[in-house]
Amino acid sequence: MPDSGVYIAPAQMYQELRSLSDGLTRVETKLDGIGQGLTELGKDVADHETRIRALEKARWPLPSLAAVVSVGALGLTLWQAAGR
Repeated sequence: MPDSGVYIAPAQMYQELRSLSDGLTRVETKLDGIGQGLTELGKDVADHETRIRALEKARWPLPSLAAVVSVGALGLTLWQAAGR
């Protein structure tokens, strides 16, 4: 009884191997692009974080300054009212 397996010609096998290799190359290229994009995105996030922290630090004196001005105005009003 002869072997009833499937015969694939070497040229056909080579063609499939080349096709798989080309597909793998395309996937690697896309992954490299995604990795580079993620690196740039990480830098943008770090930059935004730094800028937000700077804005938060610069904002804290405003409520304190408003409270000091309010207390000063109240004190001045009471002083003027007591002086009359």
